[in-house]
Amino acid sequence: MEGKTNKQPINNAWYDDLNEQWHTLNDHPIALLRSENNLRNPWIQSVLVKHFRHPCSVLDIGCGGGLLTNYLAQKGHLVTGIDLSAPSLQIARSLDTTKSVDYRRANAYELPFSDKTFDVVCAMDILEHVENPSLLIQEASRVLKKGGLFFFHTFNRNLWSYFLVIKGVDWCFPNAPPRMHVYPLFVKPKELKQFCENQKLSVQEMKGVRVLNNKSFWKMVFKRQVDENLKFAFSNSLKTGYSGFAKKI
Repeated sequence: MEGKTNKQPINNAWYDDLNEQWHTLNDHPIALLRSENNLRNPWIQSVLVKHFRHPCSVLDIGCGGGLLTNYLAQKGHLVTGIDLSAPSLQIARSLDTTKSVDYRRANAYELPFSDKTFDVVCAMDILEHVENPSLLIQEASRVLKKGGLFFFHTFNRNLWSYFLVIKGVDWCFPNAPPRMHVYPLFVKPKELKQFCENQKLSVQEMKGVRVLNNKSFWKMVFKRQVDENLKFAFSNSLKTGYSGFAKKI
């Protein structure tokens, strides 16, 4: 399972069918993403507060239904979100209470922005959905100002993540979209670090993300839906999902 050859293409079309269910479905993997964001969004904000003394210009690549973009806008940042899913952008825009986020349909490989435009670029839950993550990171670095921060979240490529992230999710959620994740597109931490270094991005932090093994977790396993109290936590292990950020040098 080490090969990077992707014989089964990733299915990203299912995002177009979510509509308002981005924020309402509980018996679907999208509910896990919402729970993860409850952990990661405040962490990103805490890093921004430490590194910048002013509201940041932020680009969220693959913003989807606005889980991160709308949160950061509420914190006072100047936020732009791009995605290829027009229905997802429509939902994100409708739920932007600040009415300040600049939502655009755009390709992550060809960002429609000038060099050194943003203080912060985020690529959360998208690197494992593209065939060429190094090109996405190259573009992210191009539009990032010197000293700016690049945030990421993706999945490690190993047997453990294969069974947990792909097979486990398929078992827990019978209505999970086919090929929502495909194993060859998972990215090993050492690969991601090299992609960053190639684009003058120095990784500052990298840490695992795991679901807490508590009552809500077992309710999800047996009832096959996500309890609103399900929580994720950061971990020292990078075996499955992992988050981090790099600084443009």
